Amino acid sequence: MAHFITFLLVLSLSLTFSLLPETASAQLRQNYYAKTCPNVESIVRNAVTKKFRQTFVTVPATIRLFFHDCFVQGCDASVIIQSTGSNKAEKDHPDNLSLAGDGFDTVIKAKQAVDAVPTCRNKVSCADILAMATRDVIALSGGPSYAVELGRLDGLRSTAASVNGKLPHPDFNLNQLNSMFAAHGLTQSDMIALSAAHTVGFSHCSKFSNRIYNFSRQSAVDPTLNRAYATQLQQMCPKNVDPRIAINMDPNTPRAFDNVYYKNLQQGKGLFTSDQVLFTDKRSKPVVDAWAANSNTFNSAFIAAITKLGRVGVKTGRNGNIRRNCDAFN
Repeated sequence: MAHFITFLLVLSLSLTFSLLPETASAQLRQNYYAKTCPNVESIVRNAVTKKFRQTFVTVPATIRLFFHDCFVQGCDASVIIQSTGSNKAEKDHPDNLSLAGDGFDTVIKAKQAVDAVPTCRNKVSCADILAMATRDVIALSGGPSYAVELGRLDGLRSTAASVNGKLPHPDFNLNQLNSMFAAHGLTQSDMIALSAAHTVGFSHCSKFSNRIYNFSRQSAVDPTLNRAYATQLQQMCPKNVDPRIAINMDPNTPRAFDNVYYKNLQQGKGLFTSDQVLFTDKRSKPVVDAWAANSNTFNSAFIAAITKLGRVGVKTGRNGNIRRNCDAFN
């Protein structure tokens, strides 16, 4: 009888899992477009390089666009969709209003370049183009290059409401960061690695002003901030500063994708609370120290983490399609 019950339990579990959708990563593979658009990666890279030469903002804008896309409904280019009279899209949620236009433009220009090749027209998804463009801007700014898994379809819906509570905030502590990343199958190490994208980022003063002016009753300035750096930030971001003013998140090598991000944390120069906590919390500090000391180890961890990020919520089959225009549904 016990054996029979065990058999039923196993059968039940098997049926349950067989009814679940196939895992996204099983659909993705390198060289996905080998037969349909064999030169797609070089086409995208050329378009991204052209945009990069026009403005460095292309780098942080594209990386951030990829992250914000994947964390809301998966890596399906839904963040690029424009709002219409009947639908307020993801990009118009308050948490996405600071996404730089150059990131959107990078994907749209790359899509145009791909579709200009007759055999490639309407064969490559915007979601995959964003994934390739992200890899390319990282490499162009001195970061590691890596093989990108492809095969994503573009999402069929995009709503501002779906963004609520899905993106990390600058004041998050380690528990909040870990919880949000874990929801997407990402570990604490993945989170620490992906946070290094801030090595080429920039921020508006309002995102961290509380750390330099009204941190707590005991201290106006966050005591975990390097004092000289805090003074520098106050000079760049005086009270009532123009809200359009943005400053580099990495004060030392702002145009290089590198492990200096972690060295900055060791010196109390993490711009956001969510950056500095990676060093001040003893659970994450050893990883920060290790990657500050070894860029190769960091590069390997980053490649692994961004590859896992690219597998989040991938659309396949009837759950997606290939958009003709990245910013509008077909």
